[in-house]
Amino acid sequence: MAKKEITNIEDIPGVGDKIAEKLKEAGFTDLMAIATAPLIELSEKAGLGDATAQKIVSLVRENLNMNFMSGNEVLERRGTVKRISTGSTNLNLLLGGGVETQAITEAFGQFASGKTQIAHQLCVNVQKPEEEGGLNGCAVYIDTEGTFRPERIIQMAKSAKIDPDTALSRIRFARAYSSDHQVLLSEKLSELMESNKDLPIKLLIVDSIMGLFRAEYSGRGTLADRQQKLNHHIHFLQRLSDRYNIAIYVTNQVMSRPDQFFGDPTTPIGGHIIGHASTFRLYLRKGKAGKRVARLVDSASLPEGEAVFEINENGICD
Repeated sequence: MAKKEITNIEDIPGVGDKIAEKLKEAGFTDLMAIATAPLIELSEKAGLGDATAQKIVSLVRENLNMNFMSGNEVLERRGTVKRISTGSTNLNLLLGGGVETQAITEAFGQFASGKTQIAHQLCVNVQKPEEEGGLNGCAVYIDTEGTFRPERIIQMAKSAKIDPDTALSRIRFARAYSSDHQVLLSEKLSELMESNKDLPIKLLIVDSIMGLFRAEYSGRGTLADRQQKLNHHIHFLQRLSDRYNIAIYVTNQVMSRPDQFFGDPTTPIGGHIIGHASTFRLYLRKGKAGKRVARLVDSASLPEGEAVFEINENGICD
C-alpha cells in the first residue's frame, strides 16, 4: 500500500487537530517550517515531547525529500536567486548584481557611513519590477535604533517615479525595544509572509542587528548568553531567507581595536557568530567630497573589492 502524500500539517501521521493547532500557534504554519526547524525549538515552542517532535520532523523531511542532491541540482536551485538593485551600478557590481535573496548581507561601519541610507533605498527598489532592479514585492523593516524615516522613503520614491503613498504602504515597520522583542518580531514574520501573498514580502531589514544585544549584554560574564541568543536569532533569519526566497539586509555597529597599531582598527561587533552567518559583509566608510566607499570583505563567491558611491537627496547613486 502506497504511503499517503503529506501536503499539509494535518496529513502528518499521528498529528491530530490538537497537535496541528499547537504547531500553527507556535509559528510552524507549513511543512517547510517544520522540516527546517531545530528539534529542540519545535519541541519547546509547540509543547511537544522530544520523541513526538523527532517523529514529526523525520516524517516531514522524508516527505520533502530533504536528502543529498547533485551539484547540477544545486545549480538549478541557485537559478531561483534574485537580486535587488542598491541604486548604484558600482555597488551592484561589487555585490554580483545587487543584494541577493536567500542570503544575509551585512553592512557595518561608523555612524553616517551610509548603512541606513542603503536600507531605505532597498525598501523602495524592491517594489520595482524585476527589469528595473526590483522584485515586485514589499519590505519589512525592524528598527532597533529609531533610524527609519518615512520622509526619506518619500524622497527616494519620487526619484524612482513610485507613488510615495504606495511606497510607504508596501513597507511593514516595527520598532524593537529589547533583544527579546527583536527576536519575537522576526519569529512573527512567517505569519506576516502568509498574509501578504498577493504582494509578497521580498526584503527584510534589521537596523541594527546588534544594537540592542550590545546594550543589554555588557561585560564578559554575559558574553556566552548573548552569543547563544544571537546565534539562534541569525540562523532563524537565514532559514527564513531560504524558505521564502527573500533578501535580508542587516546593519551592524563597529568598535575600534586599541591593540591594532597598523591599518584600520575599525571592526564589526558580534564576533564570529555574525561573521560566519553573513553571506556578504560590506564595510562602509566616508570618502572624499561626500563620497562613500564600500569594501566587500567577505563573500563565498565574490572577490574582495571596493566600490565608490554617493548619497544625495534622491538616494543612492554612482
